[in-house]
Amino acid sequence: MSDSITVLSVTAVSLGFLHTVLGPDHYIPFIVLSQAKKWSTKKTMTITFLCGLGHVLSSILIGFIGIAVGVSLNRLVDVESFRGNIAGWLFIAFGLVYTIISLKNLYRKKKHTHIHFHPEEGVHTHEHNHFREHTHVHEKDIVKTTPWILFLIFVFGPCEPLIPVLMYPAAENNIQGTILVSVLFSAVTIITMMSVVLAFRLGLNRINLKPLEKYSNLIAGAMILFSGVAIQFLGL
Repeated sequence: MSDSITVLSVTAVSLGFLHTVLGPDHYIPFIVLSQAKKWSTKKTMTITFLCGLGHVLSSILIGFIGIAVGVSLNRLVDVESFRGNIAGWLFIAFGLVYTIISLKNLYRKKKHTHIHFHPEEGVHTHEHNHFREHTHVHEKDIVKTTPWILFLIFVFGPCEPLIPVLMYPAAENNIQGTILVSVLFSAVTIITMMSVVLAFRLGLNRINLKPLEKYSNLIAGAMILFSGVAIQFLGL
């Protein structure tokens, strides 16, 4: 292994860790949705792994195609920037829709008091909510497709440092070096995502969140929205 590939390998490990930890979108959606939807640990880790895999493989595929056909580095950086812009807006849209649906469901779960008059019984009151009677089928569909929405967003989301900092410099030496740094970066990114999500999940399980349980979906939507804003406007 040449010295340059060794340096790039160390850089790949470092960047894989840092770009994941410093990007809240890499773990916040899984943490909050896991709590809101009461996913099992196995399901949470599986979804996190698959989204992480889609996240890194999309950039790797674009990078290898660009290298193979001789696309300029600047052009590939533009492509990745465009994909990142799409991912940011998708996060914002998903978070906003999820938040609105959660607010509507909270309102429907709120009990209302009605006064009725019956000739035989006189005046009486009763409480009820409109949640079960009027829950719309499309709201259920959004809940069921949440993991697929996340996967789609992560496939669009680029690994910004992978192509310009790692793949192209490695390709100047040999294709094996390019594969090595891509695998290292991908493995560290996915492992870091899963480790952070698991750590938060285990930590939250030790906290009594019962008082906040009815707001869990609203919190999840707001946090996903925050992730999208952080990507789009704060460059995280």
